[in-house]
Amino acid sequence: MMMEASFDTEESFDDPSCFAPQPPGSVSPAKRQIKEVKETKTTINCVTFPLPSEGQEQQLLKPNEWSYCDYFWADKKDPQGTTSVAGFEMLLQKQLKGKQMQKEMAEFIHERIKIEEEYAKNLSKLSLSPLAAQEEGTLGEAWTQLKKSLHDEAEVHLKFSNKLHSEVEKPLLTFRADNFKKDLKKYDHHIADLRKQLASRYASVEKARKALADRQKDLEVKTQQLEIKLSNKTEEDIKKARRKSTQAGDDLMRCVDLYNQTQSKWFEEMVTTSMELEKLEVDRVEWIQQHFSQYTTLRHETDMFNQSTVEPVDKLLRNVDPAKDRELWVKENKTGEVRPVDMDI
Repeated sequence: MMMEASFDTEESFDDPSCFAPQPPGSVSPAKRQIKEVKETKTTINCVTFPLPSEGQEQQLLKPNEWSYCDYFWADKKDPQGTTSVAGFEMLLQKQLKGKQMQKEMAEFIHERIKIEEEYAKNLSKLSLSPLAAQEEGTLGEAWTQLKKSLHDEAEVHLKFSNKLHSEVEKPLLTFRADNFKKDLKKYDHHIADLRKQLASRYASVEKARKALADRQKDLEVKTQQLEIKLSNKTEEDIKKARRKSTQAGDDLMRCVDLYNQTQSKWFEEMVTTSMELEKLEVDRVEWIQQHFSQYTTLRHETDMFNQSTVEPVDKLLRNVDPAKDRELWVKENKTGEVRPVDMDI
């Protein structure tokens, strides 16, 4: 997965042919090699990537998954387009956003609890109302049971709110409450330090590349002057220039090697850390899923309990009988059974 060194380390800059006079318009082997590298790779923000035509040969690290470790290597322009945001920074921002969403979910459940508590309080209060307390008979029994059911239902909702607090709200608030942001900062600083090292190595490569170009140019000029007798430069001057050019080439290869080592280290840490962040996100989603499933379970239980409080009311309502009520009322309130008759003359 990692890119090869920008130079073939087996090629020696001591080879005189590297610096021998070249026909007009020709390109030296060293220059030709640099040109070939530039045709297959590009460096963006100090990170080297294959060109699109070459990138197709790379295989994803986890080809059957949309894994973080395969999709956040490049930097991304911010919405204003003024600065770049590192791909790893995008992953950290997602973690922080997830933490904020978790907090807001806990706030939502807290508001739900307050509603349940207020509802339970109002139901209990209403159950004590004296309204229609004088209703009698079977309808009076049903009415009394209906009011009692409000008290029972209030208890159900109060228990529901208490369980919401202990089994949903509190777990959401306490999940990763300690050191989570501090741990994210450690990840951030670690990867950022590696990017700074990479930028420093890249600057050294560019400096060494320029130094090599200058030395090669100096060698070519001195060699051409000697060939056309425009200078009294000696062969010793040519050898000295060639040694400097060779040294510059060696320095460039050393800088490129250090750059590649640093990029390889950054690559390894990016894979390891992004997969750790991926696991953290999976854990967060599964944790919330688990406790919201508990929310729905409690809600179903509340409905069932509420149904049980209403069932006696339903039963008594089915038994309401106006004729029976009339009979009961008459028996209790009758003032006499003898009917009046016509008076005799």
